[in-house]
Amino acid sequence: MASLRRSRLKDAAFRRFLSVFVIILLGFLLLVFLVRINSIPNLVTHHSYSITDDDDIGLNYNLSLIGANLILPKQNELSISLEKRNSLPPRNMDLYPNLPRDHITIVLYVHNRPQYLQVVVNSLSHVVGISETLLIVSHDGYFQDMNKFIETIKFCQVKQIFAPYSPHIFSSSFPGVSPNDCKDKDDPTKKPCKGNPDQYRNHRSPKIVSLKHHWWWMMNTVWDGLKETSHHSGHILFIEEDHFVFPNAYRNLELLIKLKPQKCPDCYAANLAPSNVNSRGEGWESLIGERMGNVGYSFNRTVWRKIHQKAREFCYFDDYNWDITMWATVYPSFGGPVYTLRGPRTSAVHFGKCGLHQGQGEKAVCIDNGSVNIDVADIDRVVNIKPEWGVHVYKHQEGYQAGFKGWGGWGDERDRQLCLQFALMYHFRRDSPTK
Repeated sequence: MASLRRSRLKDAAFRRFLSVFVIILLGFLLLVFLVRINSIPNLVTHHSYSITDDDDIGLNYNLSLIGANLILPKQNELSISLEKRNSLPPRNMDLYPNLPRDHITIVLYVHNRPQYLQVVVNSLSHVVGISETLLIVSHDGYFQDMNKFIETIKFCQVKQIFAPYSPHIFSSSFPGVSPNDCKDKDDPTKKPCKGNPDQYRNHRSPKIVSLKHHWWWMMNTVWDGLKETSHHSGHILFIEEDHFVFPNAYRNLELLIKLKPQKCPDCYAANLAPSNVNSRGEGWESLIGERMGNVGYSFNRTVWRKIHQKAREFCYFDDYNWDITMWATVYPSFGGPVYTLRGPRTSAVHFGKCGLHQGQGEKAVCIDNGSVNIDVADIDRVVNIKPEWGVHVYKHQEGYQAGFKGWGGWGDERDRQLCLQFALMYHFRRDSPTK
């Protein structure tokens, strides 16, 4: 009888222990769920970094957010195919098997202006040191002529990436044009349609919004999504298909990046060209510190992390231009001037005559006779920056500033949410229904 009583007591104790354990486990799971939900809206907002930090942190700063599902548009066959191509290794690795550890990766972002592309690629082929680096070409859409030309490059390692959610590859659904989308100044209360107008009461144009979408997708992909660059802590140089690059650009940039911590510790970036695209530089015997320009700009992972923290500001500012968005809302949110360091003579120039994504299939040709005549002096073929020079800083420059309301074109909530998803896509688990 005593042994039976002891057995019952043990069974009762075990059941009480099991009940307590289950309650604790459920409480823990609930706590994890609530923490995750509360973390999502405040994307990477709890870090403070020095501009000169160059630690090789890779993807670690956002790994705590892994686990939630992304909400991305349903992909078509072309979108899925292009996304798979993004994981292919660079070409020409047999020709250039070993890149210097401190090389400056170059990212060229393009749309569909093959005449422009030929000019910029030809200029890159004459850059001293180009064989020492990786060239990443980021495509906004898939265009056969553009793709074929890039495949002919032999002067360096080349990797192509394609924006899988570009409006240009969705012919009948968002982010392209949906059948029931509002257009122009449609009033949804009078004409049933889908979409939110911008501050000027205009509805989205896929051709226009693709500019900002591509730049933001590219930045997130290059810094956080590619095997080749996701652990790259140094500077990455960004150029566009209508930028002509001088032969001394790479060597000048190497020197600027080396001098920046001592000469201009408050500089966020190093630029090849003045912020005024019409300027060829001052010609002084002095380095220049000024507002960051949009021609031949480079920065490191520490600066990217600061930009990435401002995803909501970037994605909700009503302007379809990525650069104006940065000048008017992102950079001012850093709490002080955002300077870049450059030389007194330009090492890159903007030659495009057409804005937006024109230049192919238009009545007016946006480039003279399919070529450009840019005078490259002998001094611009070699390093023309001297380490002993001081720095002249332009503290008050004209241009877009905090308080500018934007040119519009970016009022649709779907574009804003897709933009936010791009900021999360390499830190969260994919939601399978999007495939």
